[in-house]
Amino acid sequence: SAKNKYSQLDKGYLYGCTLENMGKCHFSVMCIVCTVVSVVSVAILVGIWTFQFLKPAKTPVALWDRYRLPDTLLPEAYYITLWPRLKPDHRGIYIFTGNSSVVFKCVKDIDLILIHSNKLNLTSAGGHMARLTTLNNIPEPAIKSTWFKVPTQYLVIELQSKLKAGESYRLNTEFVGELADDLAGFYRSEYIQDGVNKVVATSQMHPTHARKTFPCFDEPAMKAVFHITVLHERGTVALSNGQEIVNGSAVTITKFEPTQRMSSYLLAVVVSDFSYVHSEESTLIRIWARRKAVSEGHCAYALNLTGPILNFFENYYNVPYPLSKSDQIGLPDFYFGAMENWGLVTYREANLFYDPAISSNGNKEQTATIIAHELAHMWFGNLVTLKWWNEVWLNEGFATYVSYLGADYAEPTWNLVMARQSLASLFATVCILNLHKCIKHTGMDMWHLCFVCLYVIYLFIYLIFVNLQTYLNTFAYENTVGSDLWHHLQAVMDKSGVVLLPMSVDKIMDHWVLQMGFPVVSINTFTGELSQKHFLLDPESVVEVPSPFNYEWIVPIKWMKSGVEQTPVWLLEKSVYNSEMKMMGDDWVLMNLNQTGYYRVNYDPGNWERILKQLNKQHQAIPVLNRAQIVDDAFNLARYTHTHTHTHTHTHKQRNSTNGTFDFYLNYTLDPTKIRKQDATRVIVQIAGNIKGRALAWNFITLHWKYIFTEYGAGSFNFAELISGVTRTFSTQCQLDQLLQFKAENADVGFGSASSALEQAVEKTKASMKWVTEHQREVSDWFRAEAA
Repeated sequence: SAKNKYSQLDKGYLYGCTLENMGKCHFSVMCIVCTVVSVVSVAILVGIWTFQFLKPAKTPVALWDRYRLPDTLLPEAYYITLWPRLKPDHRGIYIFTGNSSVVFKCVKDIDLILIHSNKLNLTSAGGHMARLTTLNNIPEPAIKSTWFKVPTQYLVIELQSKLKAGESYRLNTEFVGELADDLAGFYRSEYIQDGVNKVVATSQMHPTHARKTFPCFDEPAMKAVFHITVLHERGTVALSNGQEIVNGSAVTITKFEPTQRMSSYLLAVVVSDFSYVHSEESTLIRIWARRKAVSEGHCAYALNLTGPILNFFENYYNVPYPLSKSDQIGLPDFYFGAMENWGLVTYREANLFYDPAISSNGNKEQTATIIAHELAHMWFGNLVTLKWWNEVWLNEGFATYVSYLGADYAEPTWNLVMARQSLASLFATVCILNLHKCIKHTGMDMWHLCFVCLYVIYLFIYLIFVNLQTYLNTFAYENTVGSDLWHHLQAVMDKSGVVLLPMSVDKIMDHWVLQMGFPVVSINTFTGELSQKHFLLDPESVVEVPSPFNYEWIVPIKWMKSGVEQTPVWLLEKSVYNSEMKMMGDDWVLMNLNQTGYYRVNYDPGNWERILKQLNKQHQAIPVLNRAQIVDDAFNLARYTHTHTHTHTHTHKQRNSTNGTFDFYLNYTLDPTKIRKQDATRVIVQIAGNIKGRALAWNFITLHWKYIFTEYGAGSFNFAELISGVTRTFSTQCQLDQLLQFKAENADVGFGSASSALEQAVEKTKASMKWVTEHQREVSDWFRAEAA
């Protein structure tokens, strides 16, 4: 029909299907399609371009909003004058005044100076809080503005033109600060002698408190020479890193020789009426303390130790002591146990003094090892310094190891061995899954890495000993990272061929440094299978933090067979078979000989029984350190359900007050005139260690947390130790609920350094609850059977 005909024509036109235009229709369709695609593409591109053009540009982070200094300026020398007032002003406030001149070199052209300053009132000069001059004949840039960036603790100095690369400049500031009793920066310590209140001005610059004393480039890599002058009252003495060279007579002015090139955190200044004992060998050695402590002979032991220990380290490092004198001082109030300020080491009194009439042998050993530890830092840490704080574990780990060598040299009859108590407590913490939430390389995470360093020393002891001189000379007065030491070790090993390793030093170390935790190494003496597994508080935990090595370690296995030491082997993968470790009859295997490895050990039940039989029969066949290790491993493997509970109870078999009083001492911790701030944490934790004091200590913390946290500040209470110490025995649902309630109620107050400790306490409580549920009946039955 006509209708159908036109319909078909319409369709043919529409679809290009008529016979007449069949040859050109496909071309037309292609043109239309291409045109449409082109138009759409252009529209999309225009839209994207328009969006990019019109959207707000991403604001770059300003240099003063970053916590690390830019790499544009390098300090060369500081000229600092400080005047602490040891009497309060009309407001009842103790203050200090001072001025500072820092000479720095410009590395890159820049129109900005960032220098750290915290809690200092800077005097305005010419409308600005600093004055800039040049050391050469070129004109210095004019200052446009100066202001504080409080969150990052910078004095910001904006310039009208740029500093020139390669040129040196001088920045001058004058300031007033509070000589507070907060144990940080330049602070005040008080004590009573013969009924008279005495005030000491002292310092603690580590890690970032030099900026609280004077404006400075307060990072470890920013080394400089310090020229210190101190004004102080007549009748007092001033001490600093260098030896005093000028003394005044009215208001005494003490000027000190320039320091060696060093980091700002190693600076120390003390003004007191202390006296000292001394000895003059090749180096002047002085031990400073309260006059009464000196007269009663409490400093004599430290003096007798220091000379021999310094001589030992000079020979051990094969590098002379770099300074003209060695001062050590005991302070009534001091946050850390001790601090290795170069040339003026500061201590808590309890760690420096020794009174033969009342001090125990344990006190004497503690004093010897702490002094040796701090003096070891004069080379490893001060002469050669970490580049940034994530490398502090290398300094501390090495100093911990050699401190026992130095103390053993000074006291050869003691036969000192490396203490394992810290390692055991570290094991108990590092196995917690929440550990990775800690601030990187601080707190317990740092101590984990310290023991990694000790592990390295055991691995490479010969190489480290012969290589120390070249390492220290190569990087003297400079900064390093961990890989610098690995490369030095590798170079010596390649040259000497003394130690054969399964892979390069840096690859071995990466397995230990770049993944959290440590392994438990297991041996099946029936099959000879040797295996490793990530040791966790709860073996059923799912580890969400990825590891580049799948939580496998390169483990050196030192071992013995039935009392005879065998050739060490390496465990390089998850599981291997070693035919030498298959045992027959009464033969037994003992791994991690002398506990030189950083791992726990588990055995098959038969080998556990044979070791216990050996301990009963002749325990001397097993090294003394391994006897302690066996007990510690067995208890913790059982605690975390890696082995049967009866094993740890049998190994343990081989080891041969009132509420009012507690409340009294707890309340005293809030009064620094009764219990010093530095000791408050220890008192509370010790009370919590008593079964009658546990609940009281926890209630005290929950009741007073806001006051403790806000009033005492980070420099007083060790918050992480406080939380972990008081909650150590938590194992019930009620205690878990209290923990969670405490966390929720104080979220607005905050927990500071205790944040990760609180998370760990929650996880440990849950794990303890699980253990009690699974093993309480078994343990109770064992005790009943033993008591029958």
